Amino acid sequence: MYAVIRAGGKQYRVAPGDVIRVESLGTGTEGQVEFPVLAVSSVEGQVAKETDARVVGQIVEEGRGAKILVFHYKRKKQYKKLRGHRQNYTAVRITEIAAGGQSFKAPDLPKKEAKPKKVKAEAAEHATEAKTTKASAKKKSAPKKTAKKSAGKKK
Repeated sequence: MYAVIRAGGKQYRVAPGDVIRVESLGTGTEGQVEFPVLAVSSVEGQVAKETDARVVGQIVEEGRGAKILVFHYKRKKQYKKLRGHRQNYTAVRITEIAAGGQSFKAPDLPKKEAKPKKVKAEAAEHATEAKTTKASAKKKSAPKKTAKKSAGKKK
């Protein structure tokens, strides 16, 4: 099942679990976002406009896109202007599409587990650090080179 939604003046085709980048949403959304629905597909593949349909998403990330360089140039007039632009965006994960009494939810994301610390590796790391500090203290400076004596100029 998928839905067509409107966000930031653009239309997106979304399914549960999709992550979309929309133009920056207001800061007062508190993590949950509901989008206006234009059309919804049913399980049989029929696409229809439903008035009671809703699409709910969860804010994943907010950031700025890649820089776009805008260069204005007029030949023979010595006119050049370079401007940069970075568009703000909000990444939203679609969590639920509800229409016609049915609700389709995205599967929960697996939680990341912290890696267990290795005790033996840390002990070995400290031992190598101690060896390197001792070795660096024992290094001798290179002997100075003496200048060669040059013979006087002959007339």
